[in-house]
Amino acid sequence: MAASEGPLKGVKVLDLSRILAGPTCTQLLGDLGASVIKIENPATGGDDTRQWGPPYVEDAEGNRSDLSAYFMSSNRNKKSVALDIASAEGQAEIRRLASHADILIENFKPGGLAKYGLDYASISKEFPSLVYCSISGYGQTGPNASKPGYDLMAQGYGGIMSLTGDADGAPMKVGVGIADVMCGMYACVGILAALRHRDLTDEGQQVDLALVDSQVAWLINEGVNYLTSGNVPQRRGNGHPNIVPYEVYATSDGHVILAVGNDSQFRRFCSFIEKPELADDPQFATNPARLENRDALNAVLRPAVQTLDTRSVIAGLEDLKVPVGPVQTLDQVFASDQVPARQMQITMQAAPGEVQLIGNPLNLSLTPVTYRSAPPVCGADTQAVLNAKNPFED
Repeated sequence: MAASEGPLKGVKVLDLSRILAGPTCTQLLGDLGASVIKIENPATGGDDTRQWGPPYVEDAEGNRSDLSAYFMSSNRNKKSVALDIASAEGQAEIRRLASHADILIENFKPGGLAKYGLDYASISKEFPSLVYCSISGYGQTGPNASKPGYDLMAQGYGGIMSLTGDADGAPMKVGVGIADVMCGMYACVGILAALRHRDLTDEGQQVDLALVDSQVAWLINEGVNYLTSGNVPQRRGNGHPNIVPYEVYATSDGHVILAVGNDSQFRRFCSFIEKPELADDPQFATNPARLENRDALNAVLRPAVQTLDTRSVIAGLEDLKVPVGPVQTLDQVFASDQVPARQMQITMQAAPGEVQLIGNPLNLSLTPVTYRSAPPVCGADTQAVLNAKNPFED
């Protein structure tokens, strides 16, 4: 397959978003073959995340570029156009680009684009077949619609922080901007659904995404645990709310993850740690019993596992078909055999020099993702795009 092809080849995306949720969405669309034009404010140096470093990419002479690692994580396969949408000229150019686009995505505060005539109500009148995606902290409606939204606040408001961290510790955010990332993922799904509808009816629509909504959605089992029981879940560290033992255990030289998902696995695990009697004890014989007696069971398991080294625990339990795994640091992750086998680290040539990026996890047998262009420096494509008769052509 030619490098310019992909399942979304020919789909044109006008990206007015910045930070992480919107760019995560548009990078995914770009990896799938869509042509993406990213609009950046020249007065501020472009996307805010260009300044969220170090680390930055440096050129051969050691000069720092505006390619921070944070920015590069979600901005490949895009053209960068520096444009001031507060100006009449900028607004006219956005409308010209929108006339060629299939999708427009933005993450301004609700109503923030109305003063420029670039909000959905205005744009849809002129381009009724455009799929227009709006990402905000709390959505386009509701009592909090006017409030700004950031990943950390979404994690707090949406409840995940109350579930994360040690049982006796403070509420803890997830180590990456997961509310932003998941919102971007949901946005991509919504956009593709709206695009399918547009292709069938020639009718565009607005896709309204909120960081907090997506955060609430991926509370998943803990959210429904609460809705079913009325009991507010508590932090359990690495413990699972519905399965025991299913968490991190210390070994003599590190840690392992045990994920004992059923009673037969538990019996084999007990034999491995030379405590077969636990599997017949009514307190621990079934998962509901183990859940009820979590602390009593862990009082036996933790010292037993801690007498063993990590390698022997993993090798022994893998032989017994008991789910087990390591807790790896990032240097170990990217040095593993699995990462290159699945092409989860890629090398691209950016303007300042070679860059290392994380690959796309989607594997399509007939229309694979493509990596056509590295994250751009701010405004790299401004003149080429503004002077082009068809601005979305590669």
